[in-house]
Amino acid sequence: MRIGAVVLAAGHGTRMRSSLPKVLHPVAGRPILQWVLGSLRSTRLEDVVIVVGPEGDAVRQASPASVRFAVQHERLGTGHAAAIGLDALDPACDTVIVLCGDTPLITADLVGGLVASYERLGGGGAMVTAMLDRPESYGRVVRAHDGGVARIVEARDATPEERSINEVNAGLYCLDRVALDLALGRVGATNNQNERYLTDAVTDLGGTLWPVVSSDPDVILGVNSRVDLAVSETIAQGRLRRALMLAGVTLPDPSTVYLDASAEVGADSILWPGTHLRGATSIGAGCEIGPDVVIADTTVGDGSKIVSANIRESEIGVGCEIGPFAYLRPGVRLADGAKIGTFVEAKNSSLGRGAKVPHLSYIGDAEIGDGANIGAGNITANYDGFRKHRTFIGAGVKTGSDCVFVAPVRVGSFAMTGAGSIITHDVPDGALGIARARQSVIEGFTEKAEAKARAAAAADSPRQSAG
Repeated sequence: MRIGAVVLAAGHGTRMRSSLPKVLHPVAGRPILQWVLGSLRSTRLEDVVIVVGPEGDAVRQASPASVRFAVQHERLGTGHAAAIGLDALDPACDTVIVLCGDTPLITADLVGGLVASYERLGGGGAMVTAMLDRPESYGRVVRAHDGGVARIVEARDATPEERSINEVNAGLYCLDRVALDLALGRVGATNNQNERYLTDAVTDLGGTLWPVVSSDPDVILGVNSRVDLAVSETIAQGRLRRALMLAGVTLPDPSTVYLDASAEVGADSILWPGTHLRGATSIGAGCEIGPDVVIADTTVGDGSKIVSANIRESEIGVGCEIGPFAYLRPGVRLADGAKIGTFVEAKNSSLGRGAKVPHLSYIGDAEIGDGANIGAGNITANYDGFRKHRTFIGAGVKTGSDCVFVAPVRVGSFAMTGAGSIITHDVPDGALGIARARQSVIEGFTEKAEAKARAAAAADSPRQSAG
């Protein structure tokens, strides 16, 4: 058996009220279409064809190079779209999986089980169904006497008796390729919408169409509106949270943690409320993340602690501390044991082992050596109005509070800077750099100033009265 897949993604999604194609809207950080294609990974696929509308360029650009495309220029129904996809499919494929491109909750296990059922049961094909308490707009599955599917009736075409059926069509099929091709050729536009329905073809294959009832009714959810998108997001988040907890991650309040599908978390880590892990983020084992942390496309080493921080495209070592109220922009690299503390912003900078920037500082385009301690209120002034420049602060350096390092500048290992200094020249190893005006003390200044103010007020009083 050689298997191909036809993904129906031609729907324009006008109910989404969006310029973005419906199948590219993200669920848990991954486009809907990517979820659908991912569900096919458990099968021995020879070919995948995605059927798009004339506006499908964005879908092409967002899809893997391994898939191919067919264009449905006129919207004449799902049967018409399936026929176009089937014509484009590799002729060597004798079995075809047909599924919708807007169903992000379909899983690889479900698709694999469907194919296995088709191989075991034979007949014209197999399809996934689900039992719903409130079927509403879903197509109803009418069973034949032998337990197969006699017909599938769209809700808008169903009689009151048919609408009372609770078994619905999930829009996922595994079918004999030749039988489907012949059936699609027989399907006409005989329904109320003057469209060719795929459901009419799959129940006219010339052999039994076997139903495979899904134990999880959520899999059938298609996204046709922002409301559907939110429901899918909620379900997907629940699945991801559950998987993490079963893998040994603690989520004290799971509903307050948000995960992208590509995020990874090691065992014995804790994700506190308000934690968001986005993109290709990897959290090590034994970490404590949150509350109120957003991390995107970042690697965090084992045993690190991060609270109230926003971190993007950075590398955090083992046993690091970040926050609260820290902002790490792209390109930050923290070696093991480094610390970025309260109200610190950093970008395109590296901190060596055990280096610390505890509070109220901006570190941009800088390299800070092992064990250095950056005082409160320090700034690396990296931009001269035309170009960016780097600051180099050596190992073991201790900087005073409220220092500005005007790049390009280098502070040698185990050097120090005096509080309030503006460092514009290099400081050698082990030296003290001070750049500030000498302090003056005027004795009795307050008493003299107050006396002068009282005299001025007294002199001004007669003039006000005369006026």
